[in-house]
Amino acid sequence: MKKVLRIGANVIAWIVLIFALLVTIIVFSSGRNNGVANLFGYIPMTVESDSMKPTFSRNDLIICKEIDDLNSLKEGDVITFWTVIDGRRVKNTHRIVSVNDGDGARSFVTRGDNNPVDDTSPAYAGDIIAKWNNIKIAGVGKFMNFLRTKKGFFICILIPMAIFFLFELYKFIVTLIEVKRPEPAEQLDEEEIKRRAIEEYLASKGGAAENAAGAAAEKAEEIKEKAAGVLEEKAEEIKEKTAAALEEKAEDIKEKISGKAEEIKEETAEKLS
Repeated sequence: MKKVLRIGANVIAWIVLIFALLVTIIVFSSGRNNGVANLFGYIPMTVESDSMKPTFSRNDLIICKEIDDLNSLKEGDVITFWTVIDGRRVKNTHRIVSVNDGDGARSFVTRGDNNPVDDTSPAYAGDIIAKWNNIKIAGVGKFMNFLRTKKGFFICILIPMAIFFLFELYKFIVTLIEVKRPEPAEQLDEEEIKRRAIEEYLASKGGAAENAAGAAAEKAEEIKEKAAGVLEEKAEEIKEKTAAALEEKAEDIKEKISGKAEEIKEETAEKLS
């Protein structure tokens, strides 16, 4: 969540900075060109009257473009040009209603869409500033006029830019601190790594002990089986030897008894004779 908020704050800060830079360029450009701001060939204009209603209205912001070829202008185009109104030289944006090519000088008769009559003076080639490219932003022109004032420039441009640079300075300082001092999260990660290493070591030792116990049990079982086999073989051998000895002894006793009987028989025969 903190990472998302940080990214959002960075995006907003950069949007504010870019907007402030664009407005700064527009303000300074208009100051050098008699109030006509030129941004890469595009000229933002604030509508000062309702003479072009309903196409656009007072305080709308319209975007005009520099004209590369005046001969391309035709009836129906909306142009911005210098004219004189009430003794003052001002910018005016009206629609071309006819084109005059007389006396080797081209001029344009203009009229506001909301006006019933043509403008009193035609627009000559040297008076034309730009052509409207059908882009308008309702109500933004008043804000742009406010930005051109010292108060508006200070509030909407200088203060946001100062906040942006302070914010960037704060991020720079935080980055330096993070580089010099590891974050607690990193320390926790190291402790976690150590704990897991110990657990794995003990688990491996426990597994080795278990394997050793199993091997010992198998060995004991093997020794038991071998001992049982040896005892059985020994008992069979003893049994066989005992049977043979008994049989030999019995045969010996039998022979002795038979010899004794023969002796008694002979002695008896001698006595009878």
